[in-house]
Amino acid sequence: MDGKEWRGMFDKLEDLLIRFEEILSELGEPTVTNNQERFRALMKEQSDLTPIVNAYKEYKKCGQDVEDSLAMLEEESDGDMREMLKDELNAAKKRIEELEDELKILLLPKDPNDEKNVIVEIRAGAGGDEAALFAAEVYRLYVHYAESQRWKVETMNVDEIGIGGMKEVNFMISGQGAYSRLKYESGVHRVQRVPETESGGRIHTSTITVAVMPEVDEDIDIVIDEKDIRIDVMRASGNGGQCVNTTDSAVRLTHYPTGIVVYSQTEKSQIQNKAKAFALLKSKLYDMEQQQRHDAEAEMRRSQIGTGDRSEKIRTYNFPQGRVTDHRIGLTIYKLDKVMNGDIQEILDGCIAADQAAKLVKMGENN
Repeated sequence: MDGKEWRGMFDKLEDLLIRFEEILSELGEPTVTNNQERFRALMKEQSDLTPIVNAYKEYKKCGQDVEDSLAMLEEESDGDMREMLKDELNAAKKRIEELEDELKILLLPKDPNDEKNVIVEIRAGAGGDEAALFAAEVYRLYVHYAESQRWKVETMNVDEIGIGGMKEVNFMISGQGAYSRLKYESGVHRVQRVPETESGGRIHTSTITVAVMPEVDEDIDIVIDEKDIRIDVMRASGNGGQCVNTTDSAVRLTHYPTGIVVYSQTEKSQIQNKAKAFALLKSKLYDMEQQQRHDAEAEMRRSQIGTGDRSEKIRTYNFPQGRVTDHRIGLTIYKLDKVMNGDIQEILDGCIAADQAAKLVKMGENN
C-alpha cells in the first residue's frame, strides 16, 4: 500500500472505532432491551467489530511504544538499558508489521453468508460402487470435523447401497461460522485406491461431487410459488425401523421451473420431513441464484481460489501413498488417515489464507 492507501485504511479504522464506542454507549442504556430486534442487531455489530477494534487498539499502543522507546534511547546512556530499549523497540516494530497484515485481512469485504449454517450435498460420480463407498467415507469425514467443532449434524436424506456406500446424501451442519470454512469443500473430490473387490491389485480412480450451500434463513427472500411445486408423500425406503417403513412419512418435492427434486425421509413425522425438504429446496434455489450472478459485487464475494465451478477437480485422496493434494492451492499432505477421520483444518486454513491473499491482490488492483 502507498501512503494514500494507508491513510484511507486508518481513516476507516478511526471511523470504526468511533462506531464501536457508539454501540457500547447505546448498549449501556437501560431501555436498550425494550426493542429486541434493535438489541440483537447492536450485539451482532459489536461482535463483528470487536476483532478489528482490538487489533487497531493494539496497533496504536505499539506505535506509542515505538515513540516512547525512541525518546528514551535519545536520553539513555547506560549500555544495558539501551540494549533493553532496543529489544523493546524491535519487538514493537515487528508486532506493528504483523498487525498491519492482520488489519488488512480484517477489513476485507465479508461474505454475508459466512456465519450461516450449511447444507451439504454429496453425490457419487464416476466409479460405481467404489464412488458410493467413498461418498459415505467423505460424509463421515465431515461429521467428524463438525463434531470436533462442536457443531450439530442433521441428516436430511440418504440414498444408500447395500455394501455401506451412499449414492447421495444431504445433511445440515449447524454452527457459528460453518459456511466460512466449509464453503471451500465444494467441487469434485477424486479418490485413487485399490478397491476391495479388485483381485488384480489395480488402482482405480473414482470421483464424488460436494456442494456446500448456506442455509436460507429469514434474512434471504426466496419465494416459492405453490403452483411451481409438486409434493409427494410416500413410505420411506431403507433401514429405519418399523415406524419409518409403515407410514407415509417421506416427502419428495419437485420444483417445476428448475427441475430440482429433493427428498427427505430421515424423520418419523411427515411434517418434519416436509420442513427439511423445503429448507433443502430453498438452499438449492439460493445456491443456483448465487452461481448465476456475474456482477462485480458477486465476483468480489466469491471465493478467489480455483474457478469456483462445481465441476472443478479440487482434491485428490491417494490411498497407496497416504497422500491428500488440494489442487487449488498446491498443498500436499501425507496424513490421509487423519484427514479421513475429519482432520481437515490444515487444508481449510490453507484455502482461507490463499483466498484472503487473492482478495488482497484484487483489492490492490482496484484501488
